[in-house]
Amino acid sequence: MTPAARDVVFYEVFAEEEEAIRRQWPAKSGIRFYENTIQESGHTDPPARIISIRTQSILPAHWAQQLDALLTRSTGYDHLVAFIDMNLQIGYLPEYCARSVAEHAMLLWTALLKKLPAAMNNMSSFSRSGITGSELKGKRLLVVGVGHIGVEVARLGGALGMHVQGMDIEHRHSAIEYVEAGADVSCYDVIVCAMNLTADNHAFFDQAFFDAVKPGCIFINIARGEMSPHDVLLAALRNGRLGGVGLDVFDNEAELACELREQAGTGAAARTVQALEQHPNVILTPHNAFNTAEATARKAEQTVRQLTGFLDNGRFVWSVPAHRSMQRAHR
Repeated sequence: MTPAARDVVFYEVFAEEEEAIRRQWPAKSGIRFYENTIQESGHTDPPARIISIRTQSILPAHWAQQLDALLTRSTGYDHLVAFIDMNLQIGYLPEYCARSVAEHAMLLWTALLKKLPAAMNNMSSFSRSGITGSELKGKRLLVVGVGHIGVEVARLGGALGMHVQGMDIEHRHSAIEYVEAGADVSCYDVIVCAMNLTADNHAFFDQAFFDAVKPGCIFINIARGEMSPHDVLLAALRNGRLGGVGLDVFDNEAELACELREQAGTGAAARTVQALEQHPNVILTPHNAFNTAEATARKAEQTVRQLTGFLDNGRFVWSVPAHRSMQRAHR
């Protein structure tokens, strides 16, 4: 491998992440960082033979022929499925943020059960009318997708005194009480989506699903937005099937992120999110559930371990598995 081929270029890097990676990076190759996605960078060809992205970059098809390796700094890799069977080394970070994301899910459902957005709005009048919340103890929680993140969500729910059940295609955790897909969902007060996105579960949470939930149910998605289309969520909020929605991920997120960063909120993706934001019991965060100091440190360490492993040995420590890429939530 020539010295130039050993350079690594990072996209979608926020300031704290760059600082953490630089602290740990050995002087064995050059590194460059870009805050924006590939499509926002204006690059028509890859600036290095090894690149690292997160989930919002859209990899041009012709880039795959020019790269030696691609690392996604995420636990999910649905955005790279088209490249898995090509002659390209693809790595990911399977376990760096499970606790962080699970805590974020808990934060969202707790705030929504307590009607925090409406309570904050009432502060200007110091009114307590219409903001009576609920305690978590005894509430029923369904975790859809019980992988590394989902099992942490379940543990946190249990610690709060909630009655927790899980829904998954595999029953790997003996401590989890499982229900099968298609089970009655009318008894749950909170439903958390922690599934990995697959070709089969786009719009898993559709109108029929929400028509069957308990009126006033809280829905949280910290996995992938394509499983809960915005228009379906809006309809379920407006007809009272959902009492609140917390999203850290969004349908058409790559497009949405670009629109919002460019302050061009007139596109279709931005309009649906703006409609959700206007609802009094909705909390939206910018795909930030992973972003804690602890998870960022783990992420940087695993990123450096992945890339130096490839530079030294020609392979990643954790490679995206071929042909079983989309089985279950954020393992």
